Order: sequence, then structure tokens, then C-alpha cells
Amino acid sequence: MNSWVFDVERNLYNMADISNELEQWRNKSIYRLPAHVGACNPQVVSFGPYHHGEQHLKPMEESTKPLSHYVEALSDVLNDLKDAYDQLDPVWHEDDKFLQLMILDGCFILEIMFVATHSMDDYDPNDPIFSNHGNLNAMPIIRQDMLLLENQVPLLVLEKLLGAAGSHRIADELVQRLVLKFCLPASYPSSVGHSVHILDVYRKGLIYEYPKRKRNKSMRRRPKIHEGGVAIIPSATELNEAGIRFNISGTRSLKDISFRGNALILPPIVIDGETKSRFLNLMAFERFHVGAGNEVTSYAIFMSCLLKSGKDVSLLHSRGIVQNALGSDHDVARLFRLICEDVVLDPASTLDEVYNMVSQKLRNSFRKRLNAWRSDLFQTYLKSPWAVVSVIAGIVLFT
Repeated sequence: MNSWVFDVERNLYNMADISNELEQWRNKSIYRLPAHVGACNPQVVSFGPYHHGEQHLKPMEESTKPLSHYVEALSDVLNDLKDAYDQLDPVWHEDDKFLQLMILDGCFILEIMFVATHSMDDYDPNDPIFSNHGNLNAMPIIRQDMLLLENQVPLLVLEKLLGAAGSHRIADELVQRLVLKFCLPASYPSSVGHSVHILDVYRKGLIYEYPKRKRNKSMRRRPKIHEGGVAIIPSATELNEAGIRFNISGTRSLKDISFRGNALILPPIVIDGETKSRFLNLMAFERFHVGAGNEVTSYAIFMSCLLKSGKDVSLLHSRGIVQNALGSDHDVARLFRLICEDVVLDPASTLDEVYNMVSQKLRNSFRKRLNAWRSDLFQTYLKSPWAVVSVIAGIVLFT
């Protein structure tokens, strides 16, 4: 029998155990992205196996410090760590090589986050990464690389390494706090629940719902969807012209959005050169990881509807909602248009419930105000045929 026939039969036999296959699918959380999805390649440092050894990342890889005594801490969960990767190249099936990579990258990540979030002066002032100079110049780029979906290391690695250092009982809590403080320095919750990697923790920190009054469940309705998959809501300028105001919410959570009285209340957001990459990776994780939710995708779609032009961006900037560190207002509108252009929501699905509720209330209010404006126009100016003629003549005269 040919060797390839034997290999195929063996693989078919292994696939017969459906429960094992389902368990492997559940464990996956780190995915390779299709080539057309941009902003997925690290700039200066690789974490995990997907980009390890790439030529432009080698200088940073050489700066890591191996800690071989942590091998035992990771050996017990070796299969779980491998299963987290959707596509693992054959070279990483070798246990020792994979363990070494996890330990080196895990220790480096922990050190990066400790140095960035604590006052530490035990590094040489000329250190390119861990000095004050490195903290100002290198850390922002490293933070960006740590939030790429293909550049993730299972959070279990960090928890086991920290546990081996003496924090067994609260290692998971310490890792979460460290990640949140590093990735969301302006404002972050104390805990976000079970997470699979740093990007997942960051995402949950962005959408964390701070305690507030309960919502009316009856308002959780499905928004209308047009053929492109984007919920139909007017732009910020159209809403403003209809008399709807814009206020800034009390937190930075992407889910701290509401429509009360006559005001659409939105969280503040800084738009800079990293925004596109972060949203693309967060949205890709929501797309590939079953059960992750679609909160970030829903927010991006909602904002792409509001910000159809530079005029819309300027309006929300004047209200303190959009802080533009990217360039022109048109660049911000274009950014949201770009990150949402490949997003298609199935008509049978919905946006996240928060955006469902707000979209429905917003459209209803806009429609009522538009109808009231038309009625007022008719009652005031178009009661008689002569009034209609006068209006038409005025339009012709000034065009």
C-alpha cells in the first residue's frame, strides 16, 4: 500500500471521532487572516508562531531572554496551547520548539507590560526597549503589534508563567489587569471575564458595560437592513438639521450609547493612525471566533452611517465625541467607510442589541420630526395655489 494512502486512511480514522474534532474547534482562537484583510502584519515584533523569524522582526526577537525553568509550568497545557492556533505550521508541532517560543514570547510580553505600567529603573538608560526613551518611542509600536490577531499568544501562557513566579491563585486576575492597564491606560475596568488572548481582553475592555439602569427590553427590535447589509440611519448632519442634538457619554465604552429625549449620546473616541488596524483586527476576531459577539462591528457600522462626510465628522468633533488625530475630517469618514466595506450582515441577523435599540429610536424620532417639518411647511406656506406658485417662482429666481 502506498504511504499516502495509509496517511489518508489514518486521517479519516482520526476524523471519525467527532467529539474530539468539535473540542479542537472550540479551542481555536488565533486565526490567520485572508490576504485581502489589511493591517495584520506586525511592524517590529512577532508574538507566537505565525510571523516568527520574519527578517524585519529578527532584531526584536534577539532581545528576548529565555527562562527555561518555566518549561514545566507550560508542559501540562501544551496541547491546549497548540489547539488555540487555527493553522499551525508543521515546524511548530515539535513540542520543545513550540514550548521555547511560548516561554520566550510570554516572558517578553509580561516584561513589556510591567515596564510600561510600573515605575522601573533597573534597565540601562540606553536600552532600546525598556528605557524611558524606549517607553516613549518603541512601546506604542509594540502595543500596536500586540493587538494583531495573527500576533497573539494564548492568555493561558501569561497566566501559567505568572503563576510559576508565585502568583498561582490570582494569576488570571493579575494578567487581565496588566493587559487592560497597558492597552487602555485612559480608562479600564478591573475585570472583563474569561478571555483567550490579549486582543480579546482589549476588545472586552472597549465594550465593557459599566453599571447603569436596565434597558427596556421591548425596545430591542431588529433594524431594517438594505442590500449592502448596513442599518439605515441618517447621517449626523441630517440628524442635526432635524433638530437632534449630540452629547458625549460618561464613559469610553463603545456600548455606552443611547438616545434620550432629543439627544444621541455617544462615547468619545480618538481617531489616529492606529485606529484602522485595531478595528480591522477586532472585527476579524468577531468574524472568525464563534460566540465572540459583534459589538465592535456593530459600532463601526453605526459610525460609518453617521459619518458619511467630513461635515459629519466636523459636527461630532465640535461636540467632543470625535477627536481627530488622523488628518482631515474627510479622512476619518473614509476610514470608517473602508473598514466596513467588506462587512455584510445577513438579513436574518441583527446588530448588537444596544445598536438595535438606538437605531430604532433614532429612525422613529427622525421620521416624526421630518413629517412634522413637512406639515409645518405646508400649513405655513403652501395653503393656497398662489403660495405654491410663489415658492416655485422663488426657487427658479435664485437658481
